[in-house]
Amino acid sequence: MLWIDTHTHLYSEEFEADREEMVARAIAAGVDKLFLPNIDESSIEGMLALEAKHPDHIYAMMGIHPCYVKEAVDEQLDLVKAWLQQRSFKAIGEIGLDFYWDKSLLIQQYKAFQEQLMLAREYGLPVSIHSREATRECINEVKALQDGRLSGVFHCFSGTLEEAKEIIDLGFYLGIGGVVTFKKSGLDKLLEEIDLAHIVMETDAPYLAPVPYRGKRNESAYLPLAGEKVADIKNLKIADVADITSSNARKLFKML
Repeated sequence: MLWIDTHTHLYSEEFEADREEMVARAIAAGVDKLFLPNIDESSIEGMLALEAKHPDHIYAMMGIHPCYVKEAVDEQLDLVKAWLQQRSFKAIGEIGLDFYWDKSLLIQQYKAFQEQLMLAREYGLPVSIHSREATRECINEVKALQDGRLSGVFHCFSGTLEEAKEIIDLGFYLGIGGVVTFKKSGLDKLLEEIDLAHIVMETDAPYLAPVPYRGKRNESAYLPLAGEKVADIKNLKIADVADITSSNARKLFKML
């Protein structure tokens, strides 16, 4: 039974003391493939070093997280473009919009999101979309640019059933992680209505640890706990959830 963690920040400073042990725990738990979204220029070195050390398990994305967009967003975008020209990446990410933390650079957020969606079309890469309190706006941006070449995942999906159906109709997946184990998340009701063909699993480690680790540091080894909850909701064997969601992830990242 093998899992794919489609969104995990293994390079984060929260793993400084035990990063290699944490990676080993994930692989031992059956989490065989781990995809790393980039944050900004500061995370690239650590991310690529991890990928180089574990080429059979760890894969890098390239992008600018909306919470790390700066006033000089053009310079950040130029760096993303330069890296995409230098070498291959598995996806463009983590990109999107965030209306939760700070709305002072919304113009820059929108510019970064739109330009990175266009880069995804140009390079034929999927995107990993961050949409905190901005799911509707992110859907609208994807719709405006969807010409059949855009694919990806709405990471840490927390929208409505109607939004989920729109995302699926756009050819995108829903990213489900530890939040599904939270009693009041509402994801249980949503997942009852969504076929697993449209779901990929993720942790967003070190954030959003599942029960019973809620409030503590998350890590990729905990992914099966979220998978177990999905299996309960869908009345399936956990092995089936692992197989289906991992197959979806391989399609998403063109690893079939």
